[in-house]
Amino acid sequence: MAKVYLVRHGQAGFGKENYDQLSPRGWEQGRVLGRWMVDKIAPAAIFGGDLQRHRETVEAIATGYGAQLPDMQVAPGFNEFDHVSVVNRYRPEWSDRQVMARDLAAFPKPAAAFQQTFVSALRRWASGDYDAEYDESWTDFKNRVLAAFDEMIEYADGGDVLVSTSGGPIAVVCQHLLGLKDERALALNEVIANTSVTRVLYSAGRRSLSVFNNYSHLEAEDPALVTFR
Repeated sequence: MAKVYLVRHGQAGFGKENYDQLSPRGWEQGRVLGRWMVDKIAPAAIFGGDLQRHRETVEAIATGYGAQLPDMQVAPGFNEFDHVSVVNRYRPEWSDRQVMARDLAAFPKPAAAFQQTFVSALRRWASGDYDAEYDESWTDFKNRVLAAFDEMIEYADGGDVLVSTSGGPIAVVCQHLLGLKDERALALNEVIANTSVTRVLYSAGRRSLSVFNNYSHLEAEDPALVTFR
């Protein structure tokens, strides 16, 4: 059976003015993944969303891989949902970044406080009770990710594919393959590590989840490289 390797992008600029770029650690995570791939993965095609962090992750992988890789084909369906909008609909006052920074600074662990708010904001979005407030509903997000996944497999025509994407799309694909409820899909999204590899096997109309969230390449080289945000 052919394989699809869903790779979550490297660590992005969390807390920075431009989140949509890899941090220095994110670049190193990508290079480590590329070195790990050398004798294990030889993709016939590479896809990614049109976000900067998706493209830069492929560039970092290629640097570590050393050999020639296919050019990344852009498929916006693999983009992440608008996490800023999702959080701001839950906490409107946080549309002012200074207010958000002030509120979070009041906690002993600001990152943990943000994560707790983020989880609550995701649950609100996915509930379906407030769809009119969002440019893209949870259902619409799932539909466009799965449409991109189907189109990618049709294009691949039996070849192995690497996809540079984000945690949300990976969770949606796993949810679809395993028949999980939305609540479990959101829980999956919380634990997907940067540059982790999720493998899907496919043949004709059959698709099966083979590996979820493998980041052993990071642990083997430097456990400090393991990040989730």
